[in-house]
Amino acid sequence: MAQRNYFLVSALPAMGDLGAAPPLAPADLREHVAGGRRPIALIEAVFLGDDLRQREAVLAGETVEVAPAVLTPAQVRDEEPLPAYLAAEEDAAVPRVASDALWAAYFRHAAGVGRREGSLFLTAWVAHEVALRNALAAARAKALGLEAAEYLVTPDLGSADEDFGPLVNEWAAAANPLDGLKVLDRARWHWLTEHEAWFSFGDDELAAYAAKLMLLARWHRLSKEA
Repeated sequence: MAQRNYFLVSALPAMGDLGAAPPLAPADLREHVAGGRRPIALIEAVFLGDDLRQREAVLAGETVEVAPAVLTPAQVRDEEPLPAYLAAEEDAAVPRVASDALWAAYFRHAAGVGRREGSLFLTAWVAHEVALRNALAAARAKALGLEAAEYLVTPDLGSADEDFGPLVNEWAAAANPLDGLKVLDRARWHWLTEHEAWFSFGDDELAAYAAKLMLLARWHRLSKEA
């Protein structure tokens, strides 16, 4: 059964809406909950995804500054190997996009943490993120006349009961990639608001806070770079 984290949750700073400055850095939240085994495992699973996004940005030459919460700066810069649990499965098919193997390993890791720790939030969040990612991949493939199935990542983990059609259409109609990302992150923020277990003081409330903080931190980085 989930423990109650009255002090940890009560001591968290208030969080503004999407676009506001993050009230603390993800690494600071990780330090805040470091004493609890279960909530730290959930929070690290969430923040690891943002660390991997920073790694992609560095490798693509989009940024040089990194602020990881779980990985080391050297790992984000590809100067040190990533943790073993992010290695691709030996019998997995080679994906069309090389980075998809890493994301497949990440989603399986995060889903495994959710199952092991009995986290309804993390399990649902992974399913939502996988389904959204694959909906976008399918739309891109269709636009290019490619076989969508070859570009999906861990489709077995994705939610089967969410309709992303209207969101994908709005994303596709955006004037530029940044506006498209805003469309997606507003939808992500709305989903988190509906699933954040507000005032439950459970581990999942901390994990949902982490997921929202991750979005705020990412938008803060983007605004600085812009």
